[in-house]
Amino acid sequence: MSPGMNAERAGQEVRIPTFEMLMSGTLVLPRGASRVILFAHGSGSGRFSSRNQFVAASLQRARLGTLLIDLLAEDEAKDLRKVFDIELLAARLLTAAQWLAREPATRGLRLGFLGASTGAAAALIAAARRPELAGAVVSRGGRPDLARGDLPDVTVPTLLIVGSLDEDVLELNRQAPALLRSPRELVVVPGATHLFPEPGTLEEVARLAERWFLQHLERDSQLSRDRPATAAE
Repeated sequence: MSPGMNAERAGQEVRIPTFEMLMSGTLVLPRGASRVILFAHGSGSGRFSSRNQFVAASLQRARLGTLLIDLLAEDEAKDLRKVFDIELLAARLLTAAQWLAREPATRGLRLGFLGASTGAAAALIAAARRPELAGAVVSRGGRPDLARGDLPDVTVPTLLIVGSLDEDVLELNRQAPALLRSPRELVVVPGATHLFPEPGTLEEVARLAERWFLQHLERDSQLSRDRPATAAE
């Protein structure tokens, strides 16, 4: 993305470099957005996931910016060792967060993480290790057990959303709040399974995520507070 990108234009395709590859992403910044939500997809998914795109569109209507990225290259996504390499996913998520903090169109916007399944574990690890980058986390059907060692270091407000019929994952999420030191909430969506395909359940996920981010990203992140203002801004 060029420094002069029009921040109000929808669906900007971006490329974010890592040591191994270029992550592809889609950035949407609604007019007047002061917050941006970085999505971390789960196994077998990516930025074109219909579920992530549905939730992103809902957040955009609430004037929340969104960045959906592919944390894995196409060949990596076929390698189960990479798919479940949570440390790798967390490192790449942090790379994307740092990119957002540097880009002129997004620099200074308050940042939240929204992770699904294994991506939620990556988001929790990223939030634990660099709490100044993100001000809130939402987990959709997440696997907090895969981030268990980092949960006590998560200090940002964390919302765990799980379907009532996603029994194994629900049990894992019930164990997580006791390990978190941050403001946290576990919300169980009645009648929902793991991917929230049941009528109205994904809408409820989007509503809950919107509420959480609007509530907990009210104040500037430490990163934007620490960044000196310039005349150009």
